[in-house]
Amino acid sequence: MDASALAVVAVGFSVFALVVVLAVAVRVGRLLRAYDGLVAGEDGASFSAAVGRQTTMAQGLRREVHALRDDVDAVRDGVGDALRHVAVVRYDAFGDMGGMLSFSAALLDDQGNGLVLTSINGRSETRTYAKGVQDGGSDQALSPEEQEAVEGATSSAPLGSGPA
Repeated sequence: MDASALAVVAVGFSVFALVVVLAVAVRVGRLLRAYDGLVAGEDGASFSAAVGRQTTMAQGLRREVHALRDDVDAVRDGVGDALRHVAVVRYDAFGDMGGMLSFSAALLDDQGNGLVLTSINGRSETRTYAKGVQDGGSDQALSPEEQEAVEGATSSAPLGSGPA
């Protein structure tokens, strides 16, 4: 190879190297602008400051969630004593009357404590009785209808617990 051919090859490599250097310079410029935007931020706030704000906000939310869990636990504890289990049994107390106007209604808490109300309706009078219930039973004798209402209430889902 003579010197002129070698010079042409060298110029070709030099042009190729110059194109590569320009391409790299353009990419480095883009990366530097992206880095500056990341560090300085679009609104002048730095990325680390934004991450710090988000971390503080996440910690605050975590504290709120824990407080809400404590509140829910307290509500659950308090609701256990509420009369939430209800069942009503309607029946005809007398053979000569129709319409199932008599009823026994059991209102119980989660432990099976509460009361059963019974209303017996006749042609000329109505009588209403209330009996206490402890652990699903009573110290007074329960009629079959009252017992059915208590059993229905103990097996029912609590009121307000959504569709069963």
